[in-house]
Amino acid sequence: MAIPDPIVARAQQLRDEILHHNQRYYVLDDPQIPDAEYDRLLRQLQAIEQQYPELITADSPTQRVGGTPLKGFAEVRHDLPMLSLNNAFDDGEVNEFDQRVRKLLALDEDAPPVAYVAEPKLDGLAISLRYEAGSLVRAATRGDGVSGEDVTQNIRTIASIPLQLSAGDYPPLLEVRGEVYMSKRGFAQLNSRQLAREEKAFANPRNAAAGSLRQLDSEVTATRPLEFYCYGIGVVSDVFSVASHHQLMAQLRRWGLRVQPQMAVVMGAAGCVDYYQQLNKARDQLPYEIDGVVYKVDEIEQQQRIGAVSRAPRWALARKFPAQEEMTRLLAIDIQVGRTGALTPVARLEPVNVGGVTVTNATLHNEEEIQRKDIRVGDTVIVRRAGDVIPNIVAVVMARRSAGSEPFQMPQQCPVCGADAQRSADEVVTRCSGGLYCAAQRKEAIKHFASRRALDIEGLGDKLVEQLVARGLVNSVADLYKLDAQQLATLERMAEKSANNLVEALERSKATTLARFIYALGIREVGEVTAASLANHYGSLENLMAADGESLEEVSDVGAVVAAHVVAFFKQAHNREVVAALRDAGVHWPDIKVVARADLPYAGKTFVLTGTLSTLSREQAKEHLQALGAKVSGSVSAKTDYVVAGEKAGSKLAKAEKLGITVLDEAALIKLLESAMGREVRDDSIE
Repeated sequence: MAIPDPIVARAQQLRDEILHHNQRYYVLDDPQIPDAEYDRLLRQLQAIEQQYPELITADSPTQRVGGTPLKGFAEVRHDLPMLSLNNAFDDGEVNEFDQRVRKLLALDEDAPPVAYVAEPKLDGLAISLRYEAGSLVRAATRGDGVSGEDVTQNIRTIASIPLQLSAGDYPPLLEVRGEVYMSKRGFAQLNSRQLAREEKAFANPRNAAAGSLRQLDSEVTATRPLEFYCYGIGVVSDVFSVASHHQLMAQLRRWGLRVQPQMAVVMGAAGCVDYYQQLNKARDQLPYEIDGVVYKVDEIEQQQRIGAVSRAPRWALARKFPAQEEMTRLLAIDIQVGRTGALTPVARLEPVNVGGVTVTNATLHNEEEIQRKDIRVGDTVIVRRAGDVIPNIVAVVMARRSAGSEPFQMPQQCPVCGADAQRSADEVVTRCSGGLYCAAQRKEAIKHFASRRALDIEGLGDKLVEQLVARGLVNSVADLYKLDAQQLATLERMAEKSANNLVEALERSKATTLARFIYALGIREVGEVTAASLANHYGSLENLMAADGESLEEVSDVGAVVAAHVVAFFKQAHNREVVAALRDAGVHWPDIKVVARADLPYAGKTFVLTGTLSTLSREQAKEHLQALGAKVSGSVSAKTDYVVAGEKAGSKLAKAEKLGITVLDEAALIKLLESAMGREVRDDSIE
């Protein structure tokens, strides 16, 4: 079954946002959002990829740790990747972690609890220290987990990092990993000096530590109050006799390295929860900022048995601190319309200070959430900054509710364009159905329409779309075809040549296929596969627009939910007007001779594409195969019939060979396609 189009779009949006914030945080030392907001974005993406593994890409932030090295420092490749940690936000997730650990260790219910090392999670910068013959020879930042930045000269200025190990029985090669941070006192002193020199103060200790460590002049770093605690090791030349993590930390302390004094060994999930509660109470009294607790399975042999996934060890977990809460009054509930048509209720609050920040708005998520908590205008509510940042209404103080208050109702029409607002039975989000003309969705509709897999309008990038909409030149996708070179040449970064090129690209895009056009309309949950199924089933756009829900549910890849979205889309008069305007502008395609799907040559067969193809793109190969009735999947399983392996095919090819699945090279694929299609496969378009 096809992945819903909004899910694909949301995953890509999250990847783009996270990669942007990685750049701001790790490379530029100028974060735009707090860590808790970053955690939220990453957890959303992790949840989507867990539900839809085929959406995982090699460059997804979930497969990485951070950003790329600064050009001002030499690159260092870590001998062992510096992994990140998975996060938990409540006792339930800690219990689930403990249960997973016990399951991976094959422990039954009568087995004693697992021993964990618990320690504060410092809000600093992860560092790798390489000691050879006991001498510090290199220091590197985590970077992207695989490669970091050489900051050796700066690290040597930190007094709490020994330049030479003590005790004498250290291994010839030892990589120590830990956190560089700035204490609360040191941070206050640094900012006092900054202000005295009329220079910009740092926003927080973490930002100050990162900026100090990345100074190209180590003499500047030497003036900054940086400190260090170690939390583990990387590569080591000899295996020394320690059976547990806490013994390892004791050994590192003996060699002269700083170890967290609050570190403790706790037993089972109950011990983890108790440690967390105790540290949370003492949080404000600690000399440094922490944002949670880290748990690690203590026995090293157990760690090795449990192992790790690509991004994080399965034997460790970071538990975040709870949100801070205050009471205030709910003044109003406004409706915001997002770029993809989602109607989101937003609480307008009487200003209240929560954890040092004045909060005036809070997300209400959706209608179901409001009803579950019975939130009403005029209520006194408890506001929480989840993860120390996101304003959220936790509950209503019922004792203070005014008589005569009324339950909230979501609007039946979009407040921006007036189109019907709909909520599917299997969703909690209400959405506007006026996708082609709703002003709130205009930019995203145009970007989608012009994308490579839709009308493929080369040169119509995001920034240009922003300008066209901002200047009122394009109010719907049909207006794109009214643009001329003279208008375009007046836009920022658009010279005469690029303007002419875009006009030519618009003209070329008029000749398309029915499947691409249906996909380009941006109908909810109608992705490429579903669009192709609709095109092949109905043969013409007129037939599709006239179809009812019962007819649509007969189409492969279309269920009741998608059928309702299609009917709702074409029900809106403005959507039909835009479609008519596109056809009047010259957008055209050949109708399709309807063939029963069961009669297509590769109906019921599943293909997986991997590696790089040279004769045609993977997107073109996918379209050809789908047109022949095949299903094209992103992952190999026992149900896969063929794996097409191009250049640099990786793990999918290996899995196919292990399962005994038929593997086709590119030449065999071309031969298969040409035989089924009765014509030569071209590399420039899909006819």
